[in-house]
Amino acid sequence: MEGNKIQPTTIDEYIAQYPPGVQEKLVKMRAVIKEAAPGAVEKISYQMPTFYLNGNLVHFAAFEHHLGFYPTPSGIEHFKDEISAYKSSKGAVQFPLDQPIPYELVGRIVKFRVEENLKKGKAK
Repeated sequence: MEGNKIQPTTIDEYIAQYPPGVQEKLVKMRAVIKEAAPGAVEKISYQMPTFYLNGNLVHFAAFEHHLGFYPTPSGIEHFKDEISAYKSSKGAVQFPLDQPIPYELVGRIVKFRVEENLKKGKAK
């Protein structure tokens, strides 16, 4: 899926590059993040859909077999038990495209990241 894609400048352009089934998951992921972080700004960063609020909040991206979700290392660490069923690394988790995406968990992780970034903003 990563082949000959154009470099999107908006999340809409990013989503439009993918087949309908993947687009549906990306649209839902975006909606869940927007609901959990209503004050965040959408942009493309690192060639991925990104939500920004006092710094990078979360990123997500489509790949051939999974959706990548990037809530920073703190988001992964805080929810490590709940994401243990998925392949993950220090700052990312992979949700297989052939399985239901845990949108409720994604929403809780985003809310956690919003709290972190708001605290970080007040500390400055």
